Amino acid sequence: MNPLEYKAFYEQVGKINGWDFSSVKCVSEGNTRDLYREVTKVCTPSDLWLDIGAGDGEAILPLAESALLLVGVDQSFGMIETAARYAAESGIPNVRFMRMEATSLRFPEGFFNVVSCRHSEFCAKEVAKVLMKGGTFLTQQVSENDKSNLKQAFGRGQTWGAKTGTLQQHYLAELGKAGFSDIQTFEFKFIEYYQTAEDLIFLLKHTYPRRRGLRQFRNAFS
Repeated sequence: MNPLEYKAFYEQVGKINGWDFSSVKCVSEGNTRDLYREVTKVCTPSDLWLDIGAGDGEAILPLAESALLLVGVDQSFGMIETAARYAAESGIPNVRFMRMEATSLRFPEGFFNVVSCRHSEFCAKEVAKVLMKGGTFLTQQVSENDKSNLKQAFGRGQTWGAKTGTLQQHYLAELGKAGFSDIQTFEFKFIEYYQTAEDLIFLLKHTYPRRRGLRQFRNAFS
């Protein structure tokens, strides 16, 4: 799938569902890390916090009180529309959502104390530009082995066939080149168990663009 096809798919998901998977019955087994819990440990009520790839904002809205101002950006108009609606419904006053590309963060230099990015693309050079001196950038990314059993079943998927560790080395090199210091990395593994086929199909429908793969998956259960 080319970038334009994925962008169109992402826009559609943003308007219809956002990243709301609360209806999916799933149990995780193994060690996991909550990125935003780590963010709240370093963020103070007087800080300005930027979240890149905020999606529909469902993960960060409940944490808005951790900062003086929380700004969420995403490349999708659909996601931002959904996020703005959620923010209005919540009545939280110190949150703003903006449509913006991660490769072009239109904020003053050194504006934010904390920048975060979960499961989304980021540009280390742009993050370094908008992060104040002594600020903190936290990101959580998925490895090449993410959903490896599904990739094997369908013969495709993000980073399908890539060598383990390729993405991590890429991120570390990019951060170092952008001038970041004291770079720390942590790895964790966990397994997700979906209660029913319908739960997994819902996940695939909203994260796995091509219908061909979904038909193959349904056939596997028939």
